[in-house]
Amino acid sequence: MGKDKLKRFEENKSFRCLYQPEFEEVFRTDYKIKGLWHKEHFANQRDIVLELGCGRGEYTIALARKYPHKSFIGVDIKGARLWRGAKTATDEQMDNAAFVRCRIEFIESVFARDEVSEIWITFPDPQIKRDNKRLTSAGFLQRYRTFLKDGGVVHLKTDSPFLYNYTLELVKQNNLELLEANEDIYGSGRADELLSVKTRYESQFLSMGMKITYLSFCLRRDGALKEPVWDSEQFER
Repeated sequence: MGKDKLKRFEENKSFRCLYQPEFEEVFRTDYKIKGLWHKEHFANQRDIVLELGCGRGEYTIALARKYPHKSFIGVDIKGARLWRGAKTATDEQMDNAAFVRCRIEFIESVFARDEVSEIWITFPDPQIKRDNKRLTSAGFLQRYRTFLKDGGVVHLKTDSPFLYNYTLELVKQNNLELLEANEDIYGSGRADELLSVKTRYESQFLSMGMKITYLSFCLRRDGALKEPVWDSEQFER
């Protein structure tokens, strides 16, 4: 392990905005901050927005800057990446940005019922061969239901035609309320100040001429969720 990475891991311990639960603190148990984000961390009742798989936290930080009336939390398992977002939030004394180092599989242990208003999923691994690892699968949506407000919005921004079309089919076949589906946000001129925030990966994808897609829908709490029946092969790459 490089010296820079070790230095970042050590500095991570000093950031008030970064939570790093141990495995035993989230596996089949509730983490200490669950249900207390409004009261103990943010000290207000503003809406909380999550970014899942946030990487370096570019989107979390950008959203927190643009919308000071909301609170934003980025979640990722990579501590060296989270260091960048946590350090920026600390250096800028941002009171509406926080980060959690945790696997998304344990997300129910970190947030309580109705604690989150919106979810952003930005450029996740499409997990073409493993639907149980796909962050927009029925299984993960069921997890999100445990803490997302009823009818809360889920946003997906991705370069993957496979993931975009898979998620679109899931939304349609489960009769979820589709808010928007755009196959090329830059080509269509849809990329406003919210959608035009670019992560490191997005900049790389754009430089290769790849299209960036966007999908948003409301996730209601009740009703069974099922995996979509569709022809996935035409979208694999």
